[in-house]
Parts: sequence; structure tokens; C-alpha cells
Amino acid sequence: MLYEQIQHNKRKTVFIVFFFVLFVLAVGAAFSYINSGEPFSGLILTAIIATIYVGIVLSSSTKMVMRMNHAKEIKSVEDNRFLWHTVENMAMVGRIPMPRVFVIHDPSPNAFATGLSPKNGAVAVTTGLIDTLNREEMEGVIAHEVAHIKNYDVRLSTIALALVSVIAIISDIGTRMLFFSRGGRGNKQSPVILIFAIVLMILAPFIAMLINMAISRNREYLADASAAELTRNPHALASALEKITGVSTPVREASGSSAPLYFADPLKKKMSGLLSTHPDPQERMKRLREM
Repeated sequence: MLYEQIQHNKRKTVFIVFFFVLFVLAVGAAFSYINSGEPFSGLILTAIIATIYVGIVLSSSTKMVMRMNHAKEIKSVEDNRFLWHTVENMAMVGRIPMPRVFVIHDPSPNAFATGLSPKNGAVAVTTGLIDTLNREEMEGVIAHEVAHIKNYDVRLSTIALALVSVIAIISDIGTRMLFFSRGGRGNKQSPVILIFAIVLMILAPFIAMLINMAISRNREYLADASAAELTRNPHALASALEKITGVSTPVREASGSSAPLYFADPLKKKMSGLLSTHPDPQERMKRLREM
């Protein structure tokens, strides 16, 4: 059951990411078809813009995320012996370099990981998490975050978020230009394709958001399964999830744009299904307890 979940989630993620890339290029093609009657210039331009924008976002992701969430770094074991050793032990079990450790002074229990690779990973936890969980539950949550780093989930989430931004920019420019465009070269666009391109341009930001949320939910399931593999104690992680989601107070210091990175929804919006950045907690707990 455990290894089947891991492999299934990996295959599903590859499929979603592949579809997302194609979708981004399709939006670019629709942009140029609406305004010039041909799709290729927009497709190429979108690919270039996406590559540059993703590179910029990746180069500053860790510092930016920690700053947005007001996280303070722990420099040595003396600052918080329990937290430091927990992160150190889980990193050792996961066979990755020890991530940098950050604390967010907030009473609502939660945690997240960042870092584009295991070499520059970082884990942040709230003071509420330290105060709420016991040792085994804390190990489960930290193992979950270490799994995100080991599985390169942060890099994937950062790229997905950057692509959502690129689509939003292109869609905004494209819809504004609809009011000024007089059609393509010689007005040779196919009416059917033109209508499809316009609808795609208008709906693109919403569709991109749904795809990004699907990626986020799938990687949470994968991190849960990977954490269970690291700790051999899925019930402790399920217990931690139950305690964390049982607190109705949101993480005040949490940034909305980084909410998908957290162990559980830090904003406590109680969204479900396609509009949720996190899987249903009850389903997560069910899967963990069946392992």
C-alpha cells in the first residue's frame, strides 16, 4: 500500500506537469492567433518569457518565502535543541543534507519546507507546532517536510506558481488587446478557432490555478507516504494532522502565495475539492492509518 501510493502519486504528478506545460504554450499560441492570425510567435514568446520568469523566481525563492512568512532562522542546536535534533535526525534518515531551520512565532501549529534541492533545503515550523505536538508527531511532520525537499516538491511548486503568473500576465495583456485588435492578417482567422482562442484566453488564469492546486494536493499525498516510509509510523503523522487541522485559528504570519507550501492550509479557508490547495484532511488521515 505504501509503495503503491508513492509510485501512483509520482506518475500522476508527471502527467499533470506535462499537461500544465502544454497548457501554458497553448495560451501563448491563442494570444498570437487572436492578434495576428498565427499561433507560432505567441508560443515561442511564451516559452521564452516562462523560462526567464521561472529562472528569476527560482533564484530567490527561499529568502523570499521565509521573509514573507516572517520566519527567523535557528543558527545552532542551543537555540532549540528539540527542534534542531528532530530536523537533524529526519534528514539523516532521509539521506539528505540537514536543512536550515526556521521558527515562525505564531500560536497556530503548522510547518512548511522550501529550497530548490536537498543541498539548499530549509524547514520552518511555528511555535504553535512545537507546543502542540509530542515527539513522535513532531517527527512525522518534520519527516513530511524533509520528504518535500527530498522529492524536489518545492522546486516543482515554485515552477508551477511561476507558470501561473506567466499565464495571468499573458491572459491580462491578451484580453486587453481584444478591445483594440482588428483581427489577424487579412482577417483570415477561422471563426471557430478564434472563438476557442478567446475563451481559452479568458479562462486561462482560472484553469491554471486549478492545475496548480492539483499539483499541490498530489504532492501532499506523496509527502505523507514518503514520511511514513521514513518514520515507519504513519499513525503519528495522522495524529499530528488531526491536531493541526483541529485548530481553527489561522497562521497570522502566513503569506497567501506561500499557503500551498504548508503542511496543512494555514489560512483555514476550509475549501475542498478542486479549489483546495491541500487534500481533504480526513482522506489524508484515512490513507495514513491504512498503511
